[in-house]
Amino acid sequence: MLGNCALILAAGKGKRMGVGFNKQFLDINNKPILYYTLKAFDQHEEINSIILVAAEEEIDYCKNEIINKYGIKKVKKVVCGGEERQHSVLNGLKEVDDANIVLIHDGARPFISKKIISDGIKYANMHGAAACGVTPKDTIKIIDDKGFSCENLDRDTLISIQTPQCFQYDLILKCHNDILDKNIKITDDTSVVEYFGYRVYIYKGEYSNIKITTPEDLIIGKNLSQMLNC
Repeated sequence: MLGNCALILAAGKGKRMGVGFNKQFLDINNKPILYYTLKAFDQHEEINSIILVAAEEEIDYCKNEIINKYGIKKVKKVVCGGEERQHSVLNGLKEVDDANIVLIHDGARPFISKKIISDGIKYANMHGAAACGVTPKDTIKIIDDKGFSCENLDRDTLISIQTPQCFQYDLILKCHNDILDKNIKITDDTSVVEYFGYRVYIYKGEYSNIKITTPEDLIIGKNLSQMLNC
């Protein structure tokens, strides 16, 4: 029986953090952000393997200072990232072995819960493609080219998409291969399958499942880690 693989993306530079190195190596409670992300999938009983995608010059660091140091057991391969996010995803997908479901997740989302992972596997099995998300807390407006508000959007119909984004393996591999041939730049994996006419089921995420992108996010993350006993 084929299993479930987590594909963790950690090859981005995170320029908005402004620290001069990969933001996923920043510490929360004396451990790097990426450690918490990997640990969540490593300890989940439904995850059989992990593929980590990292920048070429950071592969050894990931292996020695995170995976080996903290005993992350399910990482089968550390793969070199590509020029853009979609290239990094495809590089990782090509290294997946014996998986039916692939969960693609940002390395900088360290507070992913067990329930979100379990639900992602369940709904990807049911629908072929699924992603978690939350309703925006703020009012969302559209502005014109002069900066003036011109339309209000109904929050009840809007979703802020998070990761993991979860797919049947054959589906997401084919779509990523096909979209690469079309030379189309897409930054979100749900958009890849939607481009080819497939529907994505959106299930309930969690507001704590934040992506740590800016210095303000890091402050929030440190507080969240205390609340969640990370």
